[in-house]
Amino acid sequence: MNIQEYLARISYNESHQDADLQTLTVIFQHHIQAIPFENLSMHCGETIELDLQSIYNKIVRKKRGGWCLESNYLLFWALQELGYDICILGGNSYQPATKTYTSEINHILLKVVIKGNSYIVDAGFGGAYQAWQPLMLISGKDQAQTPGIFRFMEDNGTWYFEKVKRKHYIPEQQSVPFTDTPELGNIRKIYTFTLKPRHINDFQELNAYLQLSPDNILRKKSICTLQTTEGLYALVGWTFTEMKYNYMEDMDLVQITTLADEEVEKTLKDKFNIVLENKLVPVNVRGLPPNLVDTI
Repeated sequence: MNIQEYLARISYNESHQDADLQTLTVIFQHHIQAIPFENLSMHCGETIELDLQSIYNKIVRKKRGGWCLESNYLLFWALQELGYDICILGGNSYQPATKTYTSEINHILLKVVIKGNSYIVDAGFGGAYQAWQPLMLISGKDQAQTPGIFRFMEDNGTWYFEKVKRKHYIPEQQSVPFTDTPELGNIRKIYTFTLKPRHINDFQELNAYLQLSPDNILRKKSICTLQTTEGLYALVGWTFTEMKYNYMEDMDLVQITTLADEEVEKTLKDKFNIVLENKLVPVNVRGLPPNLVDTI
């Protein structure tokens, strides 16, 4: 594994001599705009291995993406190589359907300390709830970014991560109905976490479970999302969504297209720069929202 090869993969060619916040921010932005959040391996008959060499080969050399465990572990390695004070944390995702957080840890995120200040760095949430910059770990402070306003709330050692939602503008000429099921109010809960340091081995059981359990959303949907300079792309099953943030004041533009089978592969290549080695079987179980705008 080579840090220069990783930096080339994310098209980062600036200086990285200083492990400061500015460098961290730019590397993070390059990472999320180059490496998709995707679970396509499990819908291609491939096994996802949670070891660094396998992840590196998949994402850096084969130019694939990965889910949170893969993308954030690769970023953890890269930032450690660049001299950052960094540790792994575990999170419990919010489930809008049940309005509860998962009882078991099911998400990996990173904490970076720079000049005594702690920042949460998470390149692996995907969709419309992906932050674009490191977030200062401070309770109750609104942190405005292009995707929206993010916020942490702390209560007795547990941290809650949330985002203020914007309205969606869907052009009238769209023939595909847009499913949006906003909760009461305009706050979308994302996940909880504590500051207990974790090791990647703490997530091995989760990695196996997510690939085998028929009930989790990653088995029920083939997902690929990528942050763009204006918003994001999302491909869920045969549904391709393009979102542009702040298209109008406090409103995001959402355009949805249903693809034919033969268009899925081309869209992966054209929009996500992904060429799969094995045949993808798109999945989007009925009864679930067809896009990632309000679910992931």
